[in-house]
Amino acid sequence: MKNEIILLVEDESKVADFIKKGLYEYDYEVDIAYDGVMGKNMALSKEYDLIILDVNLPLLNGYQLCKIIRDFKKEVPILMLTALGNITQKTLGFEAGADDYLLKPFIFKELLLRINALIKRSQVNQPFANNELIMIADLEINRDAKTVTRGGKTIDLTAKEFSLLEYLAINKDKVVSKAEIAENIWDITFDTKTNTIEVYINFLRKKIDSNFEHKLIHTRVGLGYIIKSVEDL
Repeated sequence: MKNEIILLVEDESKVADFIKKGLYEYDYEVDIAYDGVMGKNMALSKEYDLIILDVNLPLLNGYQLCKIIRDFKKEVPILMLTALGNITQKTLGFEAGADDYLLKPFIFKELLLRINALIKRSQVNQPFANNELIMIADLEINRDAKTVTRGGKTIDLTAKEFSLLEYLAINKDKVVSKAEIAENIWDITFDTKTNTIEVYINFLRKKIDSNFEHKLIHTRVGLGYIIKSVEDL
């Protein structure tokens, strides 16, 4: 069984060496890029199980690099490391296609837990249903091809957005709580202090519902979220 390979794009050599050494002890292989252009070239020329991006990088910043990677590789998990922790910065990261966000300084154990969760989520197929194609009203989700269309129009989603939509769709007509979403999509216990799930639900609504008269994704206040076909509304 091969070791998972991680690309770390970090311009601070001491931080990069610390992370690489720590992950090596847990059998991860780590390639290091010290600027955004080097990171882009490595990310697009080799298959990685996970990519870690600093935000403040020379030549290309982390947001720019994340968007470029997502244009070519929609499935690879991306974790952003940064000292910039306000909601605006986090939103920029998620909109660029990041799957998770960890603030500096961080405890290595937390970094390791997040890496393990992201890689596990990307490697394990959703066990909830075996249907390749999910149809909800005019929304079509191809689970094998990882594509989404609505009304015949292709909708581009990040890997995390696709996983969230897929989970809602598999549980069509059922209210799923934030705790369920956190456990099944992020592999973590739900933290009431974070609004990550709300942010991603809003991303989905903008892409799935905003240009259509009939809305499919609904909030049940205090309970969670539900996706329903228009015939049920």
